Amino acid sequence: MKDCCDILISGGGIAGLTAAAAFGTAGFDVVCVDPTPPITERDVDGSDLRTTAFLQPAHGLLEQCGLWQRLDDHAAPLQIMRIVDAGGDVPEPRVVRDFNAADISDQPFGWNLPNWLLRREMVARLSELPNVDFRPGTGTVSLFTRTAEARVGLSDGSRIRCKLVVAADGRNSPMREAAGINVHTTRYGQKALAFAVTHPIPHENVSTEIHRSGGPFTLVPLPDWQGQPSSAIVWMERGPRAVELLNTEPEAFEALMTERSCGLFGPLKLASRRTIWPIISQSAERLSGERIALMAEAAHVVPPIGAQGLNMSLGDLRSLLDLAQARPEGLGDAQMLDAYHKARHAEIEMRVKGIDLLNRASMIEARPLRDARAMGLNALYSLPPVRKTLMQMGLGVR
Repeated sequence: MKDCCDILISGGGIAGLTAAAAFGTAGFDVVCVDPTPPITERDVDGSDLRTTAFLQPAHGLLEQCGLWQRLDDHAAPLQIMRIVDAGGDVPEPRVVRDFNAADISDQPFGWNLPNWLLRREMVARLSELPNVDFRPGTGTVSLFTRTAEARVGLSDGSRIRCKLVVAADGRNSPMREAAGINVHTTRYGQKALAFAVTHPIPHENVSTEIHRSGGPFTLVPLPDWQGQPSSAIVWMERGPRAVELLNTEPEAFEALMTERSCGLFGPLKLASRRTIWPIISQSAERLSGERIALMAEAAHVVPPIGAQGLNMSLGDLRSLLDLAQARPEGLGDAQMLDAYHKARHAEIEMRVKGIDLLNRASMIEARPLRDARAMGLNALYSLPPVRKTLMQMGLGVR
């Protein structure tokens, strides 16, 4: 095993694996570690049943690093994003607004893929790259930096010398902590249930976000499952209610989720087990330190609204990759890392604040405030120039 490389990536989630593929394809010598081996099957304990919507700007990056060719056949296109307000006395739509990608582009907004499948295909891509050493089951435990290099201690007792450490190791990032970078965290008292369903009415590549109270209920298109139309659901609720739902008998749960979906797709049937996740907002005070760059959830965490989370992460990766390729001789130096912080920090702060506001609005319980939300939604999204600007901002288009 090598004990030195150009870039050490701490974290083998979706963001870390994409980073390993991107830097590896660009010719850098990469070691990627993660304490938990990736689960690459759908129906086994511990598999990640959430899905990731790769928005348009991600497409070029995934193609460039040899991933899109592997993902294309499994991806469900997202042509329309539909916002539904169902905050009245009964759970039925009272304001429905569509954002159609055709208004701003000849491509869909993005493509949706299950996280367990992404891990499977990304690990397969890394195995094709001789300059990428992926070590599942090994984590990072210590960081020592000097102006010329970093030394990272691993959980198997080995040490790696590198020019740049990329911390893609999650919201509780050990490398961020080792670098002494603080974070600001907001807790909402919410949790999200994530699972897959089948339904008789086709989704027609429409992603549907339904607002009532407690948080959004979002159905995102998946390819058909066992001959039936299928969607991934993220159901955000206040914590105790979410735990209650997690433990509800399947038949009763199906009735509750069909009601919460306003029956828009007919009776919903569970097509996977249910998983549960805490909802927070978090942002790091800085995106870099000596010889280290933070990206993805090590740098920012947002509630799952508008497919922003991973797409912000890929914005981080694109920025790092561009800087590394522009000055390979300065990989990981202060000039590169200061430029990275400057390029990303303001935009991340803006998006974290914006999604925080959207989430708070979606949680509203009081009926008069829910009525005000519906009126605001109607007014805002009815204006074509505003709708177009919101779509472009959502895609990260300047």
